[in-house]
Amino acid sequence: MDTVTTLPPAYSASSGTAQATASKPTLSSDFETFLRMLTAQMQNQDPLNPVDSTDYATQLATFSSVEQQVLSNDLLRNISSALNVGGLSQLSGWVGMDALSDAPAYFTGTPVSVRPEMPEDASKVELVVKDDTGAVVARQDITGEEGIIEWAGKTESGQVLPRGNYEFEAIATGADGDTETLPISVYARIVEARTASGGIVLGLEGGTEIASDEVIALRSA
Repeated sequence: MDTVTTLPPAYSASSGTAQATASKPTLSSDFETFLRMLTAQMQNQDPLNPVDSTDYATQLATFSSVEQQVLSNDLLRNISSALNVGGLSQLSGWVGMDALSDAPAYFTGTPVSVRPEMPEDASKVELVVKDDTGAVVARQDITGEEGIIEWAGKTESGQVLPRGNYEFEAIATGADGDTETLPISVYARIVEARTASGGIVLGLEGGTEIASDEVIALRSA
């Protein structure tokens, strides 16, 4: 007759994890065990040399202190988890947005949105575009234009510039002929957001990184 060996239920593949979780001691069961052990200690003590009542009080106080520490650790762990989830949620809100800042913008072949601050007394304002080497690659007259301006990524002769990071500035000429160079804010896509010691760092398309407090405005991509 063949002998069949049956594994105990606790070792079955389907119930192993559940039983391991169920067998994990809780504070409630630990406290009940402690009380039973304390009661047994009292019942089996030497009548001629009984345990001092202060010893029982000390044991109870010690267990209570440990119990409170365990509960505090669990509470802190839950708070930490909640903060981490909230932090990730906050970071995810940045990714995919277009951030307006003074950082360079990455030209991908589609127009780049710039927002210059036009001096009121300027008789002429020129948009100047520089590549990542600092060389001027394009100029565009934007006198009288307001709000967001779309730069098409072309030179003055109409040639389309290659993909890459470009910096923007405005050269304003006053009525007296004096010129002033002004920075221009540019919209760039946020592709990464991470926490750092100083706050949140945003990675822009093209590899440029800025701090979140450098962002002037946000818009949906």
